[in-house]
Parts: sequence; structure tokens; C-alpha cells
Amino acid sequence: MTAKVILNPYSNRWTAERRWPEAAAALKAAGVDFELAVSERQHQPIELAEQAARQGFSPIIAAGGDGTVGEVVNGMARAAKSDAEPLGPLGVIPLGTANDLVCNLGLPLGLEAAARVIAAGNVRRMDVCKVNDLYFVNNSAIGLEPYISLVQERIKWIKGIGRYLVAAVRGILDNPHWNAKLEWDGGQFEGPVLFVTVGNGPRTGGVFYMAPHADPFDGKLTFAHAFRAKPGQILKLLPTAMKPGAGNYVEAEGAFEGNADWLKVHFDAPAPAHIDGEIFSKAITDLEYRILPGRLSILYPAQA
Repeated sequence: MTAKVILNPYSNRWTAERRWPEAAAALKAAGVDFELAVSERQHQPIELAEQAARQGFSPIIAAGGDGTVGEVVNGMARAAKSDAEPLGPLGVIPLGTANDLVCNLGLPLGLEAAARVIAAGNVRRMDVCKVNDLYFVNNSAIGLEPYISLVQERIKWIKGIGRYLVAAVRGILDNPHWNAKLEWDGGQFEGPVLFVTVGNGPRTGGVFYMAPHADPFDGKLTFAHAFRAKPGQILKLLPTAMKPGAGNYVEAEGAFEGNADWLKVHFDAPAPAHIDGEIFSKAITDLEYRILPGRLSILYPAQA
């Protein structure tokens, strides 16, 4: 079948547009027969992916960053008849800044290797997460984490992962926090929080492990929250959010990490929220999360 490549040229501040000829050459060299659709405005990858799925293109390939992959999955889900209908196969050409999903899945970052994985056609079923009426494949959050995303959007003088680190420090110094009520299948929490984060994969923002024990193949949401009252205390906690294993912030006093099939989040005041790095609301108070185990077939390196 003919593949449909959905290119987001803006990914990594227009780096995706500059690297597309290299990516196209890699796909052709790997023997992938494809048609190209280029996004020309914000969120258009959703529309393009929905159209491609309805037209029967297979696989659908997201060429961009984490936000592009997430929007392509949302488009594929729009074309499905229900949340029970499998999605995919989905291929990824990593052209983003952080490419967190690719790293979390162990997919290749090199364009030639990524094209070969797509050409081989091997798939693995991974979980898809849903918040309200939107889908995501890597992570979502409300509170400080998306607040920092809004800060980094305003930073124009730094490129790459360094932008996220500078934004994190600036956002923490602003010291936003909320009171939250959480309910899930297995518990509840009520109290002050800096954020609530939900991970399908452990890494986000290139260097942060906000849900360090998340596994996109375990059929569970992994969520975490934490609180520190003063910016200095938060800054001391920040380096521990960069630890993928022992010593991560979720082990600290005032933090919690858990697993669930569903999660309800209520904030006492509006806060920003994101999915896969893309802000979907700058002011929201209520979110409902659930897991769709093994719903997405992703093109994956052959397993021994």
C-alpha cells in the first residue's frame, strides 16, 4: 500500500522543513512508496491524518516532533468508529526538538534507520491515553509543566533542549501552584500541587522524567504530582526530575507516583494543560484521563 507522510515543517523551529529532503531520500532509499501532505497551519496534522486514514493510506507516517505524532494519532482516532477500533500502523520520522516518544520507545533517531524500520513493516501494539476528548501517546500535564511550556514558547534566543531548561527555571521562579482533588481507581488525594502529570512514556522535554516508571506497553496510566511551597525548594528538586531511575523526584517527600486505569483531576483555579507538548488549554480546571491498552500499532524494530 501507499504510505501517507504528514510533515509538520515548523517542528524544531523549522528544522523539519530543512531536513525533509534528507528524510525523503531516506524513505525512497528504503523502498517506501509514499505521498506527502504538508501542514500549513497549527493543528492541521490532525485533519490531514484523519483524511489519510479515511482514504486507506497505510502506514501513516508522522514527520516532525512529539506534538506532530500526537496530532497524527488524534486524526487517526477521529477517523475510527469507536475507541475500541485499533489505530495504525503509524510510522515516525523524528524531526522534532526532543523526540521524546521515539527515545521512550527505543526507535532510531537517525533518518536512514527510521526509514528502514518503516519499510520493514514490523509493528508493536502500544497504549494510547485519552484526556477529555483528546488523545496522547507520550505525556500530558496540568499546572507547572505546561506553564513552563508556555514560557519556552516565548524564548526565541535559545535553540534545542537548552530552551526547556531555561524555561523551567523561569517558570519555577514565578511559583505558580494550585489546590487539587484527584480520584482514581485505587485512591484519592486532596491538597496543594505544583502539577499533575500523566505519562505513557517516562521522558518529556528532552531531559525530564516526570513519570519515571511509565511504560507505553503496560496498559496503565502512570501519574505523578508534587508540591514545594517556595521557588528555592522547587529548584533544588528540579535536578532530580532529570533522573530516570533511583533518586527521581517522585521518591521525595510531598511527591507521589501511581498507576491507574482512569484518573479525574480537579484544580481550584484555572491552569494550563498540554498533550504531547502541545497546549490544548491555557485555563482549565477539570480533566478526565483513561487508558486505551494496546490500541495503536506502531512500526517498530524487529524483536529478537
